[in-house]
Amino acid sequence: MIRGMAILLTFQAGGKLISSALGLPFPGSVIGMVLLLVALRFEWIRLDWIEQAAELLLSHLALFFVPAGVGVMVYTDVLANEWLPILAATVVSTFVVMAVTGKLADRLEKKTAADD
Repeated sequence: MIRGMAILLTFQAGGKLISSALGLPFPGSVIGMVLLLVALRFEWIRLDWIEQAAELLLSHLALFFVPAGVGVMVYTDVLANEWLPILAATVVSTFVVMAVTGKLADRLEKKTAADD
């Protein structure tokens, strides 16, 4: 599990380094996840190396939302003043995500059926 955690943290740090060095508008952790996906896809890293560490992090996922919740509580005055645009953006983005996910699932299902 230590190896898996080291691999995950290395990709996160690498992503942050790339984001900072190139001034990219993406969070370094997202870049690190994309790099990890590429490494897994090309089998530079085996899934069983990181699986146990990833499962441990996922089992404690709720704890990672505590700082975000505290941050929301700090900005209650902004939320009170800007509640309508925030609500509209939340509702619209939720429906967009659901529509894109549905379309992607349909395409993947049709492709899987065609391959069989």
